[in-house]
Amino acid sequence: MPKRLSPASVIGLILALAAFVCLILLGNWQVSRLHWKENLLATVDARLQEPPVSLAEIEALSAQGTNIEYRPVTVTGQFEHRGERHFFATFEGQSGYYVYTPLRLADERAVLVNRGFVPFDMKAAETRGEGQVGGAVTVTGLARERLSQKPSFLVPENDLAQNIFYWKDIDAMTASAGLDREKVLSFFIDADDAPNPGGLPAGGVTRISFPNNHLQYAITWYGLAAVLAIGVAVLVFKGRRRDD
Repeated sequence: MPKRLSPASVIGLILALAAFVCLILLGNWQVSRLHWKENLLATVDARLQEPPVSLAEIEALSAQGTNIEYRPVTVTGQFEHRGERHFFATFEGQSGYYVYTPLRLADERAVLVNRGFVPFDMKAAETRGEGQVGGAVTVTGLARERLSQKPSFLVPENDLAQNIFYWKDIDAMTASAGLDREKVLSFFIDADDAPNPGGLPAGGVTRISFPNNHLQYAITWYGLAAVLAIGVAVLVFKGRRRDD
């Protein structure tokens, strides 16, 4: 007659079973995240292949609650260089700023355009006068969604006094530039790499990177579950042999 398990053994088996279930659930979650990430990558890649649409079409999609991130768009207006905002960034290994400049539209509204990167020592507009183009310009780029809040507590607060932004707070950018928030569109545009006079700002700085390690994570969780199951099975087998 098989020997009854001790209370300690029963508790151990229950804990092992709970751990096994948790590991399997974590693996399943990573598989679902993998499918989500693959769909996201496919969606973004498809968007990048689309021809640019008008600003009105982007506005209509945004008003409907449709995600507009990375949708190609073209817009015409005049840059208001006095209102440019500077976002701290690195580009191709160099520290500096992305220059966000209000583009005034024909209907007197404005949209903030990320014109591109300037080195740290060329933050001041007067150091790159050629790039401060006047008159009507047509910008082609990618629509970017606004951020509703600071991405992380690790990100520094924006320094409005020094005109240095560490996260894209569109309300703060608008207010510090002296713009009427009601007349500024609630999204950004990242300009493409069409060269600016004098070479600065250097456009085409949009980073499209989505780490996809979910398969590795899933394998890790499932592997741990398998190791746990094998370990428990070995212990149970050895226990029975001792009983025999």
